Amino acid sequence: MFEKAREKYKDTEYKMLVAKLIDKYEICKTKNKISYTDFLNISERSIVEKIIKEERINNYVFFGGKEETDRTVLIFYPEKINEEMLVKNYEKIFDVIRIKLPNNISYEHREFLSGVMKFGIKREKIGDIIVTDFGADIILFSDISKILVEDLKQLTRFRKSEITIESINDVTNMMTEFEENNIIVTSLRLDNFVAELVNCSRTRASEIINEGRVFVNSINEYKDSKKIEINDIITVRGKGKFIFDGIEKETRSGRLLINMRKYK
Repeated sequence: MFEKAREKYKDTEYKMLVAKLIDKYEICKTKNKISYTDFLNISERSIVEKIIKEERINNYVFFGGKEETDRTVLIFYPEKINEEMLVKNYEKIFDVIRIKLPNNISYEHREFLSGVMKFGIKREKIGDIIVTDFGADIILFSDISKILVEDLKQLTRFRKSEITIESINDVTNMMTEFEENNIIVTSLRLDNFVAELVNCSRTRASEIINEGRVFVNSINEYKDSKKIEINDIITVRGKGKFIFDGIEKETRSGRLLINMRKYK
């Protein structure tokens, strides 16, 4: 198995990702136990998902703590375990570090992330950081949570904060906030959407797509003529994530006024 993937990615930046994927799958098959990757970003997930579908692997899930997390872990599980049993194992694999800031202090995502990174924690060991009204929930692997909590307590920025370890089942489920971002396109082709969302020419939009920076419903999309459907989620790496809500109207010139929402 995986011969095509090994050959396709052998000279790319994803060579190690593919090697680790194969290793985790073989552990599951040979040792008949749950195995899982590090946290994958949206690019890595797209590649990994394509490979396991090509290999027709069935016993797997992607999980990141809650729905719509950007960073997820690929979990392989053996035939003897069903998905209900697998869910019970999430508490053994993942934890949440909850940081409650003093009432007069608030931080942005980057300040929580930089605090974690100060201690040499690799980014792939940390999932999403959910910034809340009280502070943040940091999703991570349970085997590093206790050490990281003690480290974070030593940082000046968190010294007056309450820092605890919570169950992954108790991760804060924040309502997703959006901002309206309506655009006008000539058709429902992907390159039209990207050009308007990024504010660039169609030619540059096609280049961005070819560079592998665009995802539709978390899947890397390289076809600039792909038709976008209502409720599709378009992610442009470095520019944001958008959902296509529908067509408001057609203008006299035949263009389409599109209702878009951008994830905050």
